[in-house]
Amino acid sequence: MYKKFHVAVIVALAFGLGYSVNNIAISDTTPKVAVVDTTKIVANSSAVKNLKAEQEKKIKAMQATIDKARAEISKETDPAKIAKLEEKYRNEINRQKLALDTEYNTKLTQIDAEIKNSVVEKAKSMNYNLVLPKNIVFFGGDDITDIIAKDIK
Repeated sequence: MYKKFHVAVIVALAFGLGYSVNNIAISDTTPKVAVVDTTKIVANSSAVKNLKAEQEKKIKAMQATIDKARAEISKETDPAKIAKLEEKYRNEINRQKLALDTEYNTKLTQIDAEIKNSVVEKAKSMNYNLVLPKNIVFFGGDDITDIIAKDIK
């Protein structure tokens, strides 16, 4: 009985000592924190610029369809034909708008994922434990925006 008590005390001491050493080791390391200005990175991204230019071209094409519809409808005098033309062009414009929005959102999501992956890879290679958006940090952290922006161009 006395021997079992000694074994239990030794096991408890070993556990307590191991737990304390672990806490000391963890508490001495400070995390390395970086901040990134995501707005600047997105604004300087060539992929985002290309997407915006492509979007503008498609919007101009859609505006041309609207102008064509207005011209064609204004020439028509029969109310039944006007209604058919309005329905035809409304459906066409809605289809174009839906396709435009879907494609834009898909590409934007893909670009966002690529930017996030670039930030994560660069931060890991620079041994950062945490990366935060610059607009929510009041003080502290290493600003690595310019380094990330070079990789994303």
